[in-house]
Amino acid sequence: MAVSSRHAIVTGGSSGIGLAISKLLISQGVSVSLLARDKERLEAAKQEIGRLATGSARVEIFPCDVRDAVVCREAVNAAVAAQGVPEWAISSAGIVRPGSFLKQGLEDHDAQIQTNYLGSLYFANAVCSHMSSGTNGKLVFIASGAAFVGLYGYSTYAPSKFAVRGLAECLRVELKNHGISVTLVCPGDTSTPQLAAELPNRPKVTSILAKGGKILSPDFVARRVVKAATRGDFLVTIGWQLNVLAHMHSLISPLFRVYQNSLVSRYGDQI
Repeated sequence: MAVSSRHAIVTGGSSGIGLAISKLLISQGVSVSLLARDKERLEAAKQEIGRLATGSARVEIFPCDVRDAVVCREAVNAAVAAQGVPEWAISSAGIVRPGSFLKQGLEDHDAQIQTNYLGSLYFANAVCSHMSSGTNGKLVFIASGAAFVGLYGYSTYAPSKFAVRGLAECLRVELKNHGISVTLVCPGDTSTPQLAAELPNRPKVTSILAKGGKILSPDFVARRVVKAATRGDFLVTIGWQLNVLAHMHSLISPLFRVYQNSLVSRYGDQI
């Protein structure tokens, strides 16, 4: 079978935003390599994505835990060997465990730093060595609105996304002369299996803070991401609240802290 000359490697591609981006890209003739931990979910995603393939585009899967730098590099190398140097690299693997700092253990911090930040770092380190050969590459990090300001209930999550944002800011500058553009995506709540698992465990204050924005569909986010990354845009935010926060977070933060303090005084650690 002929292989598409265009290739995307997607971590966390078996569900959520990663899956939606993969479906959109393959419908545009881009072959997709999916990296995720659960082989059964990968197989199901492969069937779902494959039905949308156009031209010679195809789907390959590579079970992989992005928290392991060696395993992540091996999976990326295998994807490149199977489908060629990627034009797209999408870092979408991520987890969130909300809760109050005094009630959560260090294992919650470790898990989210390892998956959200180190997983993004290990993937970028592995894939960029291939993309820097002059492929007009697009490196995309899926972060969060929590990457801009401290939020009650996200002491384990927000720092990992702040770190992803910092990495993206650096790589945006460093990779430009290597022909790789960097796009940082900071969506609000998106209707994914991860959000469904998160909502019952959010502290009441966190839920109130999140009420200002509507829940996005993964397909809508995917369209915005692909369009922005194709143009070479750096930052993708969706909704006026996140647009304001992204550009004015340093000015807004003091007022936002006052608002959060008032909610904490009223509700404490209620869920």
